[in-house]
Amino acid sequence: MALTNPRRTLRAILANMLVLVLTAVTLLPLAWMVTVSFMPRGEANSFPPPFLPSRWSWENYHELLVRRFVDGAWFDYRFVPALWNSIGVATIATALGLLLAVPAGYALAKLRFTGRDRVLRFLVISLIVPGQVAMLPLFLMFKELGLVNSYLGVILPSLAGIFAILFVRQAALGIPDEMIDAARLDGASEIRIFRSIALPLLAPIVVTLAVFLFLASWNDFLWPLIILADQHRYTLPVAVAAIGREHAADGELMMAAAVVTTLPVLALFLSLQRYYMSGLLGGSVKG
Repeated sequence: MALTNPRRTLRAILANMLVLVLTAVTLLPLAWMVTVSFMPRGEANSFPPPFLPSRWSWENYHELLVRRFVDGAWFDYRFVPALWNSIGVATIATALGLLLAVPAGYALAKLRFTGRDRVLRFLVISLIVPGQVAMLPLFLMFKELGLVNSYLGVILPSLAGIFAILFVRQAALGIPDEMIDAARLDGASEIRIFRSIALPLLAPIVVTLAVFLFLASWNDFLWPLIILADQHRYTLPVAVAAIGREHAADGELMMAAAVVTTLPVLALFLSLQRYYMSGLLGGSVKG
């Protein structure tokens, strides 16, 4: 039996220790966020701040999520409506984004039409333009169209996903041309080829893109803050910021809001992890 190389063993041990340290550094703030959310009010403001609560309590979640009758009137932080607003906006934006980006990316990769290369160059050049530059003219245009303070006004800009189109195109380039040409010779239409051949091969990429689009819409703060004026229509990031302005000293309440904000996207990632990692690491489909 060959003896184990001591240097190789030492390098493996050091590499594993480095991974453990980096994992701990990454997860420690998240773990502290969760523990602070269960602390009684004011406990996190002490110095040094404790890592574990002296008494585990659900009061921060109860105050954040449950509507209460206070001083003769109903009161809540409008957090639950904002949660449902974000779920609806992110889901619709993701579905429409996929509906537009996947066929567009496939067409740029596999269909031959006049101006295809010019369109592709224009899309690549557009990537260098910061999105914030277009927000003012976009807001003025939406104001003229009557889309200010509407969910449609929140969703529409996210549908122009240049990165999403190029992401799908790069993956579609890996679909063998021979497979598509054979289907054309058999009389299959382009829609049939896209639906029956391209989509199954691009499934991991589509799921990966869906996760990207959902996260981008879910975490978007600046554009909903600009376009939405009614607090009843706020999405979750805007609602959390509004709560933070009024309750900046209530760190425990804000951490509870952060935990609830993180849970839906964490559940989405874990449920789609197998497809997500396959699409992310695979790079392209193979024939």
